[in-house]
Amino acid sequence: MSRIGKKAVPVPAGVTASINGQHVSVKGPKGELKQVLNDFVLVSMQEGAIKVDPKDQTKLSRSSWGLSRTLVANMVQGVTAGYSKTLEINGVGYRAALNGKVLQLNLGYSHDVNYAVPEGIEIKVPKPTEIVISGIDKQRVGQVAAEIREYRGPEPYKGKGVKYAGEKIFRKEGKKK
Repeated sequence: MSRIGKKAVPVPAGVTASINGQHVSVKGPKGELKQVLNDFVLVSMQEGAIKVDPKDQTKLSRSSWGLSRTLVANMVQGVTAGYSKTLEINGVGYRAALNGKVLQLNLGYSHDVNYAVPEGIEIKVPKPTEIVISGIDKQRVGQVAAEIREYRGPEPYKGKGVKYAGEKIFRKEGKKK
């Protein structure tokens, strides 16, 4: 039985939510998000909150219940506060710079890596070794952060590469004589 699915998602002041069948639309001060939930759940508005219930008591329906509620909760938080992820770059000569809508990364390759910033995502480079990715869609912010990290993930011997802020890198011991 889903415990997170039992809670209704409160809709704060300044946010409007509309439900049309399985289509959920949330509009707030930061923007608008739309999501189509699967057919195994029922979505309804009750007393200023969005309620998600399973359609029946099958295993598939109950397993989709908590996921659907969390997707709606992420939409509400995204249009009110937004999401952000911070990446750190470690390594001699490794750095990042923002040129318009292109993130230019120098990661030890013979060439610079250019990453075009997708629509709806904002990237800031406060320091040459720090990248801040922000937006209203939690999934897209995480996907962009993962794509940038993929260019040069942290290696276990010296810890060089791109990592999430606060990520603990398991360090290996080098060769011994």
